[in-house]
Amino acid sequence: MITSGSWRTKSFKSYNFKALGVPPAAGHLHPLMKVRSEYRQIFLEMGFTEMPTNNFVESSFWNFDALFQPQQHPARDAHDTFFLKDPMYSHTFPMEYLQRVKRTHERGGYGSTGYQYSWKYEEAQKNLLRTHTTAVSARMLYQLGQQEEFTPVKWFSIDRVFRNETLDATHLAEFHQIEGVVADYNLTLGHLMGMLYEFFKKLGIEKLRFKPAYNPYTEPSMEVFSYHEGLGKWVEVGNSGMFRPEMLLPMGLPREVSVIAWGVSLERPTMIKYRSEQHSRVGRSQGRSANGPR
Repeated sequence: MITSGSWRTKSFKSYNFKALGVPPAAGHLHPLMKVRSEYRQIFLEMGFTEMPTNNFVESSFWNFDALFQPQQHPARDAHDTFFLKDPMYSHTFPMEYLQRVKRTHERGGYGSTGYQYSWKYEEAQKNLLRTHTTAVSARMLYQLGQQEEFTPVKWFSIDRVFRNETLDATHLAEFHQIEGVVADYNLTLGHLMGMLYEFFKKLGIEKLRFKPAYNPYTEPSMEVFSYHEGLGKWVEVGNSGMFRPEMLLPMGLPREVSVIAWGVSLERPTMIKYRSEQHSRVGRSQGRSANGPR
């Protein structure tokens, strides 16, 4: 119009030099934070209550022993776990419960023969950076066992965990774990699988497979796999199972109560959801259980 001069015969409205322009887009959430918010909303929609997870430092007792994990388990070695130098030890424990845990490790009980070794209090005292949020679940279940009358519960947690890994394309020293726990009468493995299908469906992931696995504190146990469209293969996204009587009964929970639980990483479902092939190599440590150590 300037070149042709046609602007001379046109009408233009006045230009307001004080008008604000379109604000630039800024302050977007990181994909991990977006998916974390989705996880939390899904749990709340399914009737779960969030567990407190504000203690990154745990004792070996709550992180390992309370979960019926033997003291000679390789996950408890310094090359797998960050142990603290100061404070090096914890000193406050529910001693009656600790003695029941000690007895179950050494001689068994509740239908189990135990591990048949000499359980050491000093080993249980060692402080560490928690290797899984299942330590929080153990504390919560113990408190539930102290109630005069049992009440069914549905709990979840989302927070960071730490493992002494050498950083490379498939290992991180710090990552996120999402954990769900349901305690009620007459729960079965079918309830657990149904819960997992519903949970991942709400997240937009519908292709799931389950594989038998071993955990010291769950039996039966299942690894959870999801299909990654970017990689064109199945990748592990979590671990699950039913907590063992050797873990639950020393806590004081009724024999008729079953507890199903699952743990998934935040990083791998995020890269599956966003079909990120590049970030799939920086997910949760390969071959590790998301629901706890190895």
